[in-house]
Amino acid sequence: MGSACGGVVAWQIELVQGIVTPRPMQQPTQQIWLIRHAETAWSRDGRHTGRTEIDLTPAGAAKADLLKARVAGNSFELVLSSPRTRAMETARRCGVGDAVSVDANLQEWDYGDYEGLTSAEIATRHPQWDLWSDGCPGGESISSVALRAHAVISRCLAIKGNALLFSHGHMSRMLAAAWLQLPPSRGRSFGSKAGSVNIFGWEHDNRVIWQWDCVQTLEGH
Repeated sequence: MGSACGGVVAWQIELVQGIVTPRPMQQPTQQIWLIRHAETAWSRDGRHTGRTEIDLTPAGAAKADLLKARVAGNSFELVLSSPRTRAMETARRCGVGDAVSVDANLQEWDYGDYEGLTSAEIATRHPQWDLWSDGCPGGESISSVALRAHAVISRCLAIKGNALLFSHGHMSRMLAAAWLQLPPSRGRSFGSKAGSVNIFGWEHDNRVIWQWDCVQTLEGH
């Protein structure tokens, strides 16, 4: 499912030269659904939550329960989750607990020395710090996180059916950049709320995002 740019250019050249037998364009139908885990106390308070195990809040658990109706009725050949409790619990409450497999590449950014801190608290220590260029001292670099995101995308592209992923805030943003084949630093441009449903797919041979940061459920909440 690589880029069709070369094929499109060749087709345009043929048309200019008077050859009027355009080839049908492939139209992949695979979708990759990406759900950010539902609310925890730390996500609610803006604390960087990497490898710390923390449960969903009651509000987060209730929202994850509502997401079950959003997922139901869709067919997924591959269901993967970060090993963190908050992601696995969201998957279970979405009704796919029996189908989900753990993929460590879906873990959140390892924030190292900044684990548990808010952006404001980090700024008092390092005013010029920028996650999307500096990474985290004692944690992961941006290139390390990008490699993990591309590994997940490659795993999804290796199947023909749809995939369903459960991950985290910053990792979801990196997955969006990886899907669109953007530089890793462009992950900064994709805001992601807790419990949001995001859908990657195709328009002709082009990778697109059909839905991003949707927090509505079928019940209208």
